[in-house]
Amino acid sequence: MRHPLLQLITSRPRLLAEHAEAYVELLAADLGALSAEWRRRAIMLAAGLCLLLTALLLAGVAALLWAALPAGQLHAPWALFTVPLLPLAAGIGCLLAARPKADSTGLGNAGRQLQADLAMLREAGTG
Repeated sequence: MRHPLLQLITSRPRLLAEHAEAYVELLAADLGALSAEWRRRAIMLAAGLCLLLTALLLAGVAALLWAALPAGQLHAPWALFTVPLLPLAAGIGCLLAARPKADSTGLGNAGRQLQADLAMLREAGTG
């Protein structure tokens, strides 16, 4: 008695080729989505780090101004604190947005399809 997969290969090879093409399309779609997610995360990380560096630079300038100018000559001392806070908040927001999404499947669609096909083949082989 021949295995059902072997029988399918010998009797209908075109069906197997179409199935392989569907796998390639599924992998291409999964890789495209994964690539877009990685690109988005890389851009958000780069933007977040640049904004944090800007906040650090502005905080250093504010500290230098605070130390160099007499307290009576500062017209808006609150600006020395608030100006670095804006890029700091934006940088933290970008870093939080760069975290991996919980619903990200990666190559999950192709993996689920492969598991379903293997289960079907096991069932056909035992039946």
